[in-house]
Amino acid sequence: MANLEATGGVPGPGRIGRVAIGDILRRSAQRFGDRIALTDGDKSIAYAELDREANRIANALIARGLKPGAKVSTVCNNSIPFVAVIMALHRAGAVWTPMNTMLGPEEMSFILDHAEVGTVIIDDNLWNQPPRRAALQQRKLDCIAVDLVGAAATSGLPVLQTLAAAQSDVEPDVAIDADDLALIIYTSGTTSLPKGAMHRHLSVVMAAMSNVAEMRYDRDSGVSGQLPIFHCAAHTLLMGVLACGGKMALMRGFDALACMSAIARDRLTTFVGIPMMYQAILDHPRRAEFDLSSLKACIYAMAPMPRPLLERCIAELCPNFMLSSGQTEMYPATTMSQPDRQLLRFGNYWGESLMVNESAIMDDEGRLLPPGEIGELVHRGPNVMLGYYKDPQATEASRRFGWHHTGDLALIDEHGEILFVDRKKDMIKSGGENVASVRIEEILMAHPAVASAAVVGLPHPQWGEAVTAFVTLRPEARATEAEVVAFASERLSPFQIPKRLKILPAMPMTVTGKLRKAELRRAYAGLFDEAG
Repeated sequence: MANLEATGGVPGPGRIGRVAIGDILRRSAQRFGDRIALTDGDKSIAYAELDREANRIANALIARGLKPGAKVSTVCNNSIPFVAVIMALHRAGAVWTPMNTMLGPEEMSFILDHAEVGTVIIDDNLWNQPPRRAALQQRKLDCIAVDLVGAAATSGLPVLQTLAAAQSDVEPDVAIDADDLALIIYTSGTTSLPKGAMHRHLSVVMAAMSNVAEMRYDRDSGVSGQLPIFHCAAHTLLMGVLACGGKMALMRGFDALACMSAIARDRLTTFVGIPMMYQAILDHPRRAEFDLSSLKACIYAMAPMPRPLLERCIAELCPNFMLSSGQTEMYPATTMSQPDRQLLRFGNYWGESLMVNESAIMDDEGRLLPPGEIGELVHRGPNVMLGYYKDPQATEASRRFGWHHTGDLALIDEHGEILFVDRKKDMIKSGGENVASVRIEEILMAHPAVASAAVVGLPHPQWGEAVTAFVTLRPEARATEAEVVAFASERLSPFQIPKRLKILPAMPMTVTGKLRKAELRRAYAGLFDEAG
């Protein structure tokens, strides 16, 4: 405690009062030892055994010389061993630096170098990819293979499970403080090089506790785990599930058949996904074969749900749908639109702040704006990041006027709900008008043939920026570019109508489902050249 005089000379409580991510699993193992914590297809593990395995791995890493504060990267997809590794790193006092397994060698190399990673734990099948292996080998890192598909023994690397088997299953005694750096998660890099958002133990634990309450988890909850745990959204969901004694059904990526099988097999109560996952489940020809009646709540994120799809989901899957939003920089979730609001207001309503943080709308001078006025969405609370790793300038910019700046334009309506308007950088300035790309995307998504839509401003000799739309079509759907523009023109103001619309075979996306609009801007920058 910085000021002992304020407490009459009484110091802080030390370890007995600490907040540490690794303690979540230990406490649940003591309460729910025999209950299943994780399933992975036909495999499962109970809380007590997961706790012991995390301890063995932590002790194995410490025996190899790992010190508190050391950066450890994981190159792993969802699995029971991966969860044990995460908990082991939290207990060993390491700084977990998860790697998006969809990244190419160049982006992966940037993160390894920027974060000064010394140890890498990697799935055996991912190590066997030559470009990825070469990027790791040239850095002479301490690489350890996870025996996931039976190829670890021939990898030439130390095998995680073998190292752990030789160690004690007693938790190592490592001093951890609530404000200690626990992880560095790199942003998606949708507009530039990724930035490393640093989070302390406190921010993750507080976010997890908030999610347990707001998402109504308890020891009987079963949650889908197809979203990648190397992403902050899935990690915080996992922490919430482990905190309350529920179970998570792990999957390595999204497959509609695998998800429906997991829901029916494990009697899952909560499905968490992005809109396209719900569309795929609804349209799957074998859906009727699976009993999905155990679902009590469905959470969608990353993008708003088109009205026709949301109405079908509520009628055919589950009556309780919620939209959850957040950022890597504010450990998610930060806002949620509750089930009773879903059929009252459509579009980009993000709902209310969760209990872990507060939200407001701010103008460029730092003034908080009243309801109904558009400005930047800002947050504050214990789930805010410590800052961007090695980037004090970006850190300072992100916390001007004592609030975390999201870069999102929004308003708070008369009901206290946040209505997202656009990303500040995505607001199009065309012919003197400010055009919100999100509004146009919402209209395009209402076309029955459109699966996804992205709207950007491209350089134009007359308009400054021209409203330009890109769409993909649903499987088996047919539509021409002119037909989609005509559909939108009936529903938009003249200045909002796209000057051009292109149908693409696929959108440039991050693994977590975010559109890479920067790639569209780069690829089509010359679309309106006078010579073009």
